[in-house]
Amino acid sequence: MDQLKAIKYFVKVAETKSFSQAAEHFRVPPSSLSRRVADLESLLGATLLTRSTRVVRLTEIGQRYYRDITEVLAQLDATDEAVKLYQTEPMGRLRISSTVGFGELILLPLMDRFNRRYPDVQLDITLSDELSVLDRDEVDIAVRGGYAPDSRVVAIKLMDNDFIAVAAPAYLAHYGTPLDATELKSHKGLYFRTPQGPTRWICELDGRWQDVSAPSVAISNSGGWLVDRALKGEGILMLPLWVLKPYLERGELLPIEVFPALQVTTEPGLAIYLLYQKIRYQVPKIRAAVDFLVAEVPLFSEQEK
Repeated sequence: MDQLKAIKYFVKVAETKSFSQAAEHFRVPPSSLSRRVADLESLLGATLLTRSTRVVRLTEIGQRYYRDITEVLAQLDATDEAVKLYQTEPMGRLRISSTVGFGELILLPLMDRFNRRYPDVQLDITLSDELSVLDRDEVDIAVRGGYAPDSRVVAIKLMDNDFIAVAAPAYLAHYGTPLDATELKSHKGLYFRTPQGPTRWICELDGRWQDVSAPSVAISNSGGWLVDRALKGEGILMLPLWVLKPYLERGELLPIEVFPALQVTTEPGLAIYLLYQKIRYQVPKIRAAVDFLVAEVPLFSEQEK
């Protein structure tokens, strides 16, 4: 039995929940594919899938085997690609996933420059604030805000991601400048929506963290749209400093410093991280992109400020 082929058949069945769809993907008869998967189960001495006329499901041990074997297959593919491309020029499709704000303001302009340097690399960039699993989502490099992940990936800090509260001069002239965090309840708030929900305004009062968010007038995952609303004097906005600094320098938005200081999380040290699988770094297109971004992001962000 070709065990590797049987494993790939099993993985595709687990992902599609269908023997017929998996067979269509590999262009083999469904009966042949089903027989190979059954041989794999016999070899392992375990039932990996429960079959019915309507649906195919992973058993408990099948879920564990799927999770572990997909990591092994990803490492095998990465090793094969690294060997084939060793000491060659960066080329081929480079798949990058980035948060929307960082992608629009920083990543896309930088990758235009990267592509001029490496024209044989085909860029495939997705902007989304949803988390990506590198091997599962077929992503070579991911850029995410938050904290260094506790997983089997390399995480390189690209820049700080500290949030700051701002408002337009017209808004503060009309509603006044809050000095105490408890005053924010009588103001208007513009909120950035993350996959976990709108960012709350929190601070430490009386020894515990409390939500001091103002009533919302707008919520969105589009930072640019929220900035436009803030510039029109429609509310107070909290976004990362690297997003807001150009508006602060031009005086179009003013910082709001209340006591106690506002936060969007109880844990300090928010940052933007570049994530990739260690074994994939030897692939020339990935190595070139990682090295380029690590070198250029700090310079670019300083120039933009």
